[in-house]
Amino acid sequence: MAHAADTITLTPATAPNVPPPVQRAAPARVKVELETKEFRAPIADGTDYEFWGFGNSVPGPFIRVREGDTIELTLKNHSSSTFPHSIDLHAVTGPGGGAKVTQTLPGEKSSFTWKAMHPGLYVYHCATPHVPTHVANGMYGLILVEPARAGLPKADREFYIMQSEFYTQGAHGAHGLQAYSMEKARMEQPDYVLFNGRDGSLTGERALKAKVGEKIRLFVGNGGPNLVSSFHVIGGIFDQVYAEGAVGSPPATNVQTTLIPAGGAAIVEFTLDVPGTYILVDHSIFRAFDKGAIGMIEVTGLEAPSIFNPAGATQ
Repeated sequence: MAHAADTITLTPATAPNVPPPVQRAAPARVKVELETKEFRAPIADGTDYEFWGFGNSVPGPFIRVREGDTIELTLKNHSSSTFPHSIDLHAVTGPGGGAKVTQTLPGEKSSFTWKAMHPGLYVYHCATPHVPTHVANGMYGLILVEPARAGLPKADREFYIMQSEFYTQGAHGAHGLQAYSMEKARMEQPDYVLFNGRDGSLTGERALKAKVGEKIRLFVGNGGPNLVSSFHVIGGIFDQVYAEGAVGSPPATNVQTTLIPAGGAAIVEFTLDVPGTYILVDHSIFRAFDKGAIGMIEVTGLEAPSIFNPAGATQ
């Protein structure tokens, strides 16, 4: 059992993975280290983009702590970076959410401590001027503050998904290295609306996996920088939704589609009783089929003809 004086070094997880639930019965001092990087990576097959991110991933790593924990956060800016970077965690109570004290030049690091006072699922992002550009290039992630008393109810599968949009000089699908378009970003006309920073990040071999009857929990964030997400699973109904990540409030039940604002998050839970492929989308539907906001959950198990019968009506 952990005590308040204990110090824990936390290893965040990269999407779509999630760190295990917090098992401690008491708060602790938790050390978290993140590194900002600027790196070139595929945004779609045949198309690269110069991302800015926390680590080598978009979104940044998922951080999981407990209400009452004191977090010692260290932010490093990789020596190869061109720009200063910082972090604003929406879970922080303090000036700039930490951004004022973490403006970090390339090759340097900064740190601060803060107390996790409010349970919930929160966005973090870079807040270095020009803030919208840093966010638009991929600098965001999620942090979960679990409730102190009982944490979250047990789930069989937990996954991390973050929607965001990208604004490129070329149109959607144009090959080669595509540069960021400030003009399109200001007009809120994205070429890509994606889950986890890449077209196809959750499809095909990268699809999420589950079994019939398992309780699935999705931690879903919206990095923006501009659009509101209408998150939906085709063929599934959310048994419970913690709207805007508010785990301290009773969840809504039997929800078809949930809104997630830019800079916000939601926790959705559901069970799939029929095997098959289930499609995750932003139900602002052109974004799914024309701009990339689409993913898949592959569910295996026994057929359930009393619930869904593809053979149709009986005579």
